[in-house]
Amino acid sequence: MSAGLLVFLLICALPFIAAMLAYNHLVGMRNAFRNAFSQIDVQLKRRHDLVPGLVEVARAYLKHERETLESVVAARQGATAARALAALQPSDAHAMGRLDVAEQTLTSAVSRMFGVVEAHPDLKADATLAHLTEELTSTENRIGFARQSFNDAVTDYNTAIERFPVNMVSIAFGFRPARLLQATRSHAERQPVAVTL
Repeated sequence: MSAGLLVFLLICALPFIAAMLAYNHLVGMRNAFRNAFSQIDVQLKRRHDLVPGLVEVARAYLKHERETLESVVAARQGATAARALAALQPSDAHAMGRLDVAEQTLTSAVSRMFGVVEAHPDLKADATLAHLTEELTSTENRIGFARQSFNDAVTDYNTAIERFPVNMVSIAFGFRPARLLQATRSHAERQPVAVTL
């Protein structure tokens, strides 16, 4: 085989080698953000598992607040279903959007419940509720760290699929942009106290 033919074959193979390398890089980045979502999924499951305990402790004290407790239970069911859907396909923007909405709804419902708890000193002093509240706060912190890691991985992936010439490979093989997860407001977050003099 002549040197000229070898150079010609090498030049012809370069685009295929470059495409293969780009494809493999994108697959690795997609798997990285999917793995990052699995860390969020673990913490969301833990959060969702803590909510029924909070409701049961509060139920004994708040018999007249049935509507508040039922809204927490319904929001938890919605968040659990959205989490399961998002876990199946973390690159699906629609599923991630539903998860964001469901988690916001759950956070709002739990916050309303804690507002009611604040008005009941006996419930507020309950040791089981205090422990569950501490666990929930810890879990929400872990969710925040996992969300940041996920969003970093998604940003890297989205940037990679948009860059030239990798974007030609991403279009050809159907790599779609992934959606960032929005932060939810923790029940532990408080409004600033207004001080008047």
